[in-house]
Amino acid sequence: MCRALIIGAGGVGTVVTQKIAANPAFSDVMLASRTKSKCDAVAAAIGGNRVKTAQVDADSVAELCELFRSFRPDIVVNVALPYQDLTIMDACLECGCNYLDTANYEPKDEAHFEYSWQWAYQDRFKAAGLTAILGCGFDPGVTAIFTAYAAKHHFDEIHYLDIVDCNAGNHGMAFATNFNPEINIREVTQKGRYYENGEWVVTEPHAIHRPLNYPEIGERESYVIYHEELESLVKNYPTIKRARFWMTFGQEYLTHLRVIQNIGMARIDPIIYNGVEIVPIQFLKAVLPDPKSLGANYHGQTSIGCRIRGIKDGKERTYYIYNNCDHEQAFHETGTQAVSFTTGVPAALGASMWAKGLWRGAGVFNVEEFDPDPFLAELGPQGLPWHELFDTDIEV
Repeated sequence: MCRALIIGAGGVGTVVTQKIAANPAFSDVMLASRTKSKCDAVAAAIGGNRVKTAQVDADSVAELCELFRSFRPDIVVNVALPYQDLTIMDACLECGCNYLDTANYEPKDEAHFEYSWQWAYQDRFKAAGLTAILGCGFDPGVTAIFTAYAAKHHFDEIHYLDIVDCNAGNHGMAFATNFNPEINIREVTQKGRYYENGEWVVTEPHAIHRPLNYPEIGERESYVIYHEELESLVKNYPTIKRARFWMTFGQEYLTHLRVIQNIGMARIDPIIYNGVEIVPIQFLKAVLPDPKSLGANYHGQTSIGCRIRGIKDGKERTYYIYNNCDHEQAFHETGTQAVSFTTGVPAALGASMWAKGLWRGAGVFNVEEFDPDPFLAELGPQGLPWHELFDTDIEV
């Protein structure tokens, strides 16, 4: 039996905790965050004293280790902030715990993210005989597992990979982000970046865009942005000639985003206001709606998947594998909106794969390095059914 410690009590942490608490593979479950009252509320909603709670500062290796030594988790599921990935990994190494996260490390003082910082832990986790699983949300996460499944079953060579992420939901707010505003705004305002013919091509933010059609949703304007799973996928599937990530944005959202940038509210460097040092984007986060609060009024669907072109048995083929998730159904099950649901379910399922001995190894792994079959066999029953389309027009 496995002891699981979840760090982070936002929308994603809520879903992860509910799913892990309902899974008999886990004997003991704890939820910890900087604000213990948030953990207590999640635990109370689950009931039955199934979930223990604790307060911890995930920026502090010492505090993390004190908690780890007290609870003795087998696996730590990190759904805190990406800034805290390395301190949590350090604490796992010091205390002999296995590790899983949903997003790669991002330094707090620089709007930049890549896997190099976490891949640098490979030798230390290997020497310790511990498993570190990186990027086990939906994107990154399921999108990489979809790619691994396509490579295993449907292609001899993958040549073109386009990951497409559409949120066609409406929460009724003038402007709100679907996950942590600080991380979300930093991510989508960066320059675009995609892989082609062995090189990374950098573009201005949102410079490449076109309408794409999404199942059950229809046409939505889609923009090329950079997303971290591209980095690991082109490394692990060297036959890929081009890899891109597309995300939909409404014009109203983009207008608000431009205003936020133009007036300096997206700045990540500290300023002095009334004698107090503040970071503008952190202040903005404090006044924007909490993503966890959006679920009650959210309607519509998300659609996320992979559109792939390559070779099978000497012939070119196309393949589209995707999931659609309904915001109202996600809220009915977990009290969260679909973006939290689609991230939290795979994280809990990835932890279950480790607990059952299906995804293990000494070292640092991206999810596509494991067998996709047992994960995808359980993804649908956990609330995220997936679909396949063969040899159709994939538009990209």
